[in-house]
Amino acid sequence: MGPSGSGKSTLLNMIGLLDRPDSGIYLLEGEDMTTLSDGQQASLRRHKIGFVFQFFHLVPRMSAAENVELPMMLAGIDSGERRRRVGETLEAFGMSNRARHRPDQLSGGQRQRVAIARAVVMQPRVLLADEPTGNLDRVSGGEVIDILEDLNHHGITLIMVTHDPELGKRAGRRIRMVDGRIESDS
Repeated sequence: MGPSGSGKSTLLNMIGLLDRPDSGIYLLEGEDMTTLSDGQQASLRRHKIGFVFQFFHLVPRMSAAENVELPMMLAGIDSGERRRRVGETLEAFGMSNRARHRPDQLSGGQRQRVAIARAVVMQPRVLLADEPTGNLDRVSGGEVIDILEDLNHHGITLIMVTHDPELGKRAGRRIRMVDGRIESDS
């Protein structure tokens, strides 16, 4: 948590191996990420880290199912396994009946469910969520948070950035950032 410009998204980018720290080391499962090549980081990112964004970042011309399938295609997973995982994942998020719909045919809450499905279809160990409810109404936002909490209860490490103090209260651990530094950790 923290105000705009406090470094929350920058920290998520470092955790997600999108940016490198200027100094220090970053350990993920005991391995120093700062010494890995860009290719090695990309491979780890593809297989161990999922991303959920405020603005969904779905491919507009692709259906919900195709958006969920995309990371598996990039990872070279065979088509039968991709179809199975897409079906199971969309079913788990209550989106089976919207599998063939493009993002512009979905509500904000449905788009975010598809984005979460895409983020977890590769079975990551860590899920990074940057303001995942920022573009949603309260009801849809609550449903998305329930999904994220359920994933966390099933063993996925969830790291979420939010400005919303009410969402922060639901977290098992809260880290508050101000001006690029950790102000509190509770």
